[in-house]
Amino acid sequence: MYYRTVLASMALLWTTFLFSQNTVDIRGTIIDAADQSPLESATVYLTTQKDSTVLDYTISNRKGSFSLEVRKTDQPAFIKISFIGYKLYSKSLENLNSSVDLGTITLAENADELAEVVVQGEAPPIQVKKDTLEFNASSFKVRPDSNVETLLKQLPGVEVDSDGKITVNGKEVNKVLVNGKPFFGKDGQIATKNLPSDIINKIQVSDTKTKEEELSGEEASSDEKTINLTIQKDKNKGYFGRATAGYGTDERYEGNLLVNYFNDDQRISVLAGSNNINSIGFSMDEIFDAMGGGRNVWSSGSGGVNINGVSFGATGSGITTSHIGGITYADDFLNDKLETDASYFYTQTSRENDNRTEQQNLTPEGQFTSNSENTTENESRDHSFSTNLEFKPDSLTTIGFSPTLNKTDSDFSSEQTQFSVDENGELLNESEGINRSSSNRESFQSDLFIVRRFKRKGRYLNFRFGNNNSSNDSEGLNKSSTIFHQNDDPDDIRDQKEFNENQTDNYSFRLRYNEPITDSLSLTAGVSYDSNKTTTSRETLDFDETTGSYTSRNDPLSNYTESKTDAVNPTAGLRIRKKNLWARINLGTNISDYRNASLYMGDQTRLKEQYIYPTARANIRYEISKGKSIYINYNYRVNLPSASQLLPVEDLSNPLSTTIGNPDLRPTKTHSVYFNFNNYDFASRSGIFAYGNFGYDEDKVVSVTTYDDNFKRTTTYQNLSGTYSGYAGLNWNASKKKEEHTFRYRLGVNVNFSLNKGITNNENFKANNISLHPSASFAWEYGELLTVEPSYNFNYNESRYTNYRIDKSSNFRHNFKIQTTSYWPENIVFGNDFGYTYNSNIADGFQKSFWLWNSSIGYNFMKEKMTFKVKVYDILDQNVGTRRNISDSYIQDVENTVLQRYVMFSLSCKLDKFGGKKPKSKRRFYRF
Repeated sequence: MYYRTVLASMALLWTTFLFSQNTVDIRGTIIDAADQSPLESATVYLTTQKDSTVLDYTISNRKGSFSLEVRKTDQPAFIKISFIGYKLYSKSLENLNSSVDLGTITLAENADELAEVVVQGEAPPIQVKKDTLEFNASSFKVRPDSNVETLLKQLPGVEVDSDGKITVNGKEVNKVLVNGKPFFGKDGQIATKNLPSDIINKIQVSDTKTKEEELSGEEASSDEKTINLTIQKDKNKGYFGRATAGYGTDERYEGNLLVNYFNDDQRISVLAGSNNINSIGFSMDEIFDAMGGGRNVWSSGSGGVNINGVSFGATGSGITTSHIGGITYADDFLNDKLETDASYFYTQTSRENDNRTEQQNLTPEGQFTSNSENTTENESRDHSFSTNLEFKPDSLTTIGFSPTLNKTDSDFSSEQTQFSVDENGELLNESEGINRSSSNRESFQSDLFIVRRFKRKGRYLNFRFGNNNSSNDSEGLNKSSTIFHQNDDPDDIRDQKEFNENQTDNYSFRLRYNEPITDSLSLTAGVSYDSNKTTTSRETLDFDETTGSYTSRNDPLSNYTESKTDAVNPTAGLRIRKKNLWARINLGTNISDYRNASLYMGDQTRLKEQYIYPTARANIRYEISKGKSIYINYNYRVNLPSASQLLPVEDLSNPLSTTIGNPDLRPTKTHSVYFNFNNYDFASRSGIFAYGNFGYDEDKVVSVTTYDDNFKRTTTYQNLSGTYSGYAGLNWNASKKKEEHTFRYRLGVNVNFSLNKGITNNENFKANNISLHPSASFAWEYGELLTVEPSYNFNYNESRYTNYRIDKSSNFRHNFKIQTTSYWPENIVFGNDFGYTYNSNIADGFQKSFWLWNSSIGYNFMKEKMTFKVKVYDILDQNVGTRRNISDSYIQDVENTVLQRYVMFSLSCKLDKFGGKKPKSKRRFYRF
């Protein structure tokens, strides 16, 4: 063993020595020619003289220094330096056989300070502008048939997780635009998974701004990011798309079509799809496409996507069959004074699930266990129409209007059996039931804004109006029987019809004025008005054996409630904008009239309160240097109790659980502080992102629960102070390129914690909860031939209790995955995903661990326009959907239906035809 270790160490040292002998270093310092100040974030890149292919690049640091380690070569090259507002620097190098020290390099400003002097076709790989980070897509190596998501993964500082969530330097991307406009929703998953990477010109990353901030030129108050994808000019006229059809074992199928037409500002996209494999149905992933929601989905319920408030794909437990059709249109009119986009979607989903749950309920006197089995079917049909109109009658005024219409019809059915036993195994209660219901939901919401700027920079007036009107009517049949075994309580037998009507009407007005005091200081004043009204009506009819129909009104299960809030909130604030500092503070007073009413069991209740409380919010962002910043946010808010928590209406819909409100509740006051620290070094392509949040509650509304001899639960509410919750995390990522090898590393840790309180059987309890989630991932790419990506995730959850029979409960979950993708031999793509999941402390009868192996092989032909693919999901036939949940009052083990082994045969076809000039050469790949 010692002998082998010595040999391995010697081999590693020898390999490192050989590599160091095969590379050279190019270094220097960049300064301003006029004032001799260092230029930070200038792009330094190396190109071949033969065809201007980008070989490598880096970014100068705060001192203007840079160091670029590249592979030795006899081929002549250019070293170039680009910085916005300065002339391009270029120096010829006859070869790269020895290190080069360029010393001090001076850059002279352009006559036009805003000009970008870049040789055509030789744009630098990355440019750091004032508020935008811009990547040149042609400088980054991706396969010709890759999608935008694959391209994003190559960019320094950009991470894309298994759910498609994008972060840039640790900050989440919440908006993705194409040529400045939404593409099937602002979250951008349809764009990133379906747009081909070879039509993209630039990837522009900036802080997410509200429409008011965007039009007024203010700094962004959000700490999230927006990505804008610009299309190459020669690809901005024409169409492209992809169609896929597949069928497999167990009657599994998939089919989708996405066609996009571009004509400068005009864009028309058509989308259609159908599948029964928990898939969103749209992905240009050349390995697994839409298998179970993507190649990283290991259980059900995480393969969905939301567009304009409509969800499709797997958005819950079980197996989902989904059908969707949609069209989106965007164009500019009136000499670009009117920008428009509109979309319509129809979605039909059907979800089936078998659920098994074992729940250990905690009380001061001990525990009792409830076991249940539930079979559910849920089908919904959704129509959604939305449009955005933005009109600029003059250079200082912008008017926008964004209405959205949604209509959803759904049908639900379930069959459930349940029983509860005490610690000695003695039966407490048992029940069984059948539920059938159908519902119709309609909603209309809109946002109207007017922004008027004035000649003085920074002075503007903003008006905003919003509404959200919705109705939800349902009709249901409930047949159930609940048997009590511990006292003489009568059994609960039900055969009923329920009619529910819910109506919500929300309106809001905002008026805000901003007055600049100096170039860096401005005063804001505003007022808002919010009106929110909700009405609910439940009518329950028992089956009348005499008439043979549901005609007998059940008064204890029928009620009417109404809740209305009118709130006025005048505010005043200050904003500071310095070169590296942005800060804002807003203070105000909220005056709320809160009225609640109910009609129950013939008794009418009316509650009316007026609340006057302060509002406060403060933000500060300090940019230490490019890529390094600190952000802190403080927020004080007051949340009013809900109508159901206040009104003395008994909710008896669950035979084993009754809730009733408490009219003496007070509002909950919450102080919360959020911070993050971001440090990304483009020169070394590594960075860290640290974040945290802490919230403290006064008078939090908590549950007060009592159990009778049959362990039937009755719950009301009470105010308790001293609760808190928070989270913190740290992420580190880095990338390294050596010759044909690319290495990416990521380490992260996240912790959530809380102190919750409540009252059970007249005893106060506390629950200290903590969850720890460290993770690590690594990716190795060998040229265009092989990609290997292992990852590991660990979840640990623990709750410590006060005044329960048990002191604590804990569990942990291991998840290890490895993904491999091979592009050899030519035209063959072979992918494998292999993973292992282990759940600790799960109850007997639930499977603790399983292996999941997915595999796919595809063959490209007809100039890679066609792909035939064979995919196998869950080769080992071991996939299960089990997990443990720990809460303040129970420990729950759950098992849901998941997809299991199937084989899918599919055929894909790519369509594209572009106008304009054809590019003279292929995309230049970033070489290593």
